[in-house]
Amino acid sequence: MEVGQMQRAWVEYTKSLFREGFLDAQFQQLQLLQDESNPDFVAEVVSLFFEDSERLLTDLTSALEQQNIDFKKVDAHVHQFKGSSSSIGALRVKNDCIAFRNFCEEQNIEGCLRCLQQLKQDYYLVKSKLEALIRLEQQIVAACGTIPMEELSS
Repeated sequence: MEVGQMQRAWVEYTKSLFREGFLDAQFQQLQLLQDESNPDFVAEVVSLFFEDSERLLTDLTSALEQQNIDFKKVDAHVHQFKGSSSSIGALRVKNDCIAFRNFCEEQNIEGCLRCLQQLKQDYYLVKSKLEALIRLEQQIVAACGTIPMEELSS
């Protein structure tokens, strides 16, 4: 695929992630911070989000498997997850966390377990979509192209 085709594919794919509610304006703010002096900024931030999220999902799963569930601890993990997902613009994940926190407040174990499953599903989906977006960016740069950020606003 030539550079122009990859750039068009990147623009369409990125727009679809916003249209489908996977990402919000915060992700665009991250993208705007990336430039020639820091070409891997978004990939690095997203990678840190993935590492943090995997740990939080493990902690949440473990906390909800306890005989006596500490809902304050579960809520603290969900609160942290909400913050990190919000900071990169992972809209669906952030919204799952908001619902999850409500069930923590009610100490509703069934609701928490349902939210955990939904959170995992949406997290792994956005993870795969962001990985694909970053791979496409890397292919564009490797082919001596630039990421067409200005086309996202049209």
